[in-house]
Amino acid sequence: MRNITATELARNLRQVLDNIMSTHEEYVIERNHRQIARIVPSAGQQTALEAMADLYRTLPEDAAGNWLKDSQSLAGTINEEIRNPWDS
Repeated sequence: MRNITATELARNLRQVLDNIMSTHEEYVIERNHRQIARIVPSAGQQTALEAMADLYRTLPEDAAGNWLKDSQSLAGTINEEIRNPWDS
């Protein structure tokens, strides 16, 4: 956590934001030697593929076989249930 004055933040906003983005460090903004705010890095965004990349490690061994069997048994019914949400 770094302390920075409001004046320093105003003068160096781009540099501070770049630093937060690269180091994920939190900043405390001070005015007149008092803490008035914090800048906290946001949680990173992931694609669905990235979010599910390690899912297989949490599943039991037979989960893949069951998933394949279940998905094959539903193959004929899935397309019938999907509809265009913009159609009225």
